[in-house]
Amino acid sequence: MTGQVRTVDGRVAGRRGQATRQKLLDCLGEMLSTSPYRDVKVIDVARKAGTSPATFYQYFPDVEGAVLELAEEMAKDGAGLTDLVAGRSWAGKSGAAVAEELVEGFLSFWRKHDAILRVVDLGAAEGDKRFYKIRMKILNSVTNSLTDAVREQQAKGRIDEDLNPAGIAGSLVAMLAAVSSHQKGFQSWGVKHADLKPSLTWLLHLGITGRKPPK
Repeated sequence: MTGQVRTVDGRVAGRRGQATRQKLLDCLGEMLSTSPYRDVKVIDVARKAGTSPATFYQYFPDVEGAVLELAEEMAKDGAGLTDLVAGRSWAGKSGAAVAEELVEGFLSFWRKHDAILRVVDLGAAEGDKRFYKIRMKILNSVTNSLTDAVREQQAKGRIDEDLNPAGIAGSLVAMLAAVSSHQKGFQSWGVKHADLKPSLTWLLHLGITGRKPPK
């Protein structure tokens, strides 16, 4: 944890206070992985953290406020997805490697943050702009990088120039996010992770370059 951490009333939290605040967030994250978001109560989070509701309210206005803190931290971690594609070459085997790394990045990110991502998706779907902005923060930079890649391929005559680059990139990112959030569902259909990853890689590479990945 870096920077100053403040309580709800604006006081700067000391080291012990910061540790307590983080423990509350950690316990909330664990509870979201096993309980529906709206079933989680302040008293339950406080009890799990070994403290009181009064202490919880020193750091967060309510459960939703704490969830937003978790979501913001997750979004910072999501910045690593952009690093997998920004400025990378899609030529030849390099492009196949970029596609594979981005697919693995999405699948791993969603597995790691599955609980909080489900809450973010729910809030965004219900029109909560705070959750919507967090979701867009995760996906926009990747979409922008892929849009640039599509434009480069269009300039080389490999993709129909009448197609909208942002439309292609946004569709591919939406595909990656949707499939990544539904990994358990694919397993119930008999599609293993080992099968899912090359399938997504093939589709992503084809969408960006207009060609199948080289073997």
